[in-house]
Amino acid sequence: ACAFAGLWNCVTINPLNIAAGVWMMLNAFVLFLCEAPFCCQFIEANAVSARADKLRPWQKAAFYCGMAVFPVMLSLTLTTLFGNAIAFATGVLYGLSALGKKGDAISYARIHQQQKQMDEEKLTGALEGQA
Repeated sequence: ACAFAGLWNCVTINPLNIAAGVWMMLNAFVLFLCEAPFCCQFIEANAVSARADKLRPWQKAAFYCGMAVFPVMLSLTLTTLFGNAIAFATGVLYGLSALGKKGDAISYARIHQQQKQMDEEKLTGALEGQA
């Protein structure tokens, strides 16, 4: 979607639209290299993919979201918004995975209860020290 929208964005006279379209096609190529290296048999994409897999999820999130926001800042059109939506969504998903698994309510309640008990013990210890 990003590549097709970028190509469509290049069919214009406005130089900012052309720059945004070229950037979008570059985004699509980088996403293919990192996420689907089997689509790029004409180059050694496995090395690029292996290097991208070593990045932490928050680094991938920042990279993908930054790549997707730049063309929108160059040329704010529906084509750039819809074309970069998938790349931005990929970054958002990596950002959510960087947050980690959702904990269950029982463990959070247990941690909250222990914290509450520790606070009460500190408060009673401080009150006994004043008396």
